[in-house]
Amino acid sequence: MTEPRRYVLTGAPGAGKTTLIDALSRRGHLVIREAATDIITARQAKGCAEPWQEPDFLDAIARLQHQRRLAADAHGGAQIHDRSPLCTLALARHLGRDVGPHLAAEIDRITSAGTYQPLVFLIAPLGFIRRTAARRISYAESLAFARIHQQVYEAYGHRLVDVPPGPVRERVALIEKHVPCPV
Repeated sequence: MTEPRRYVLTGAPGAGKTTLIDALSRRGHLVIREAATDIITARQAKGCAEPWQEPDFLDAIARLQHQRRLAADAHGGAQIHDRSPLCTLALARHLGRDVGPHLAAEIDRITSAGTYQPLVFLIAPLGFIRRTAARRISYAESLAFARIHQQVYEAYGHRLVDVPPGPVRERVALIEKHVPCPV
């Protein structure tokens, strides 16, 4: 089995990453879904209105990201991740929170091992945001959050490919110019 090549989609909340992940999946790419939204949804279902306020929230995301990456690695080949632990670091900075032990260990692990490809796709905002139970952020806040993502990835030596707003097929085509075709 070949060593996995892990590509990351990052950017502002509401920029269309999930739509792109779904489209890439339909085209046969191995995709790994965002962990934070699933953590939020599960905790809200248990009655926690704002899970991002819980002290273990960031570490819970990092643990789920790690589990999903390990499960995907069994397939080898190219993978497309909707966010990575560096996005969780960006979230910590956005929330003004300390980095917990699990997130810190995960960041050390992925940076020392070069886990993710140096090329990262920065998905540009669409010009609006749809608020959801899990996404309670204004458009202005999402733009600031996107800048934090960009700064974090650049600080860790990644090269960003800007994916501008546009039709899904054009955005997917731009990503597929850089990601190997699925087998």
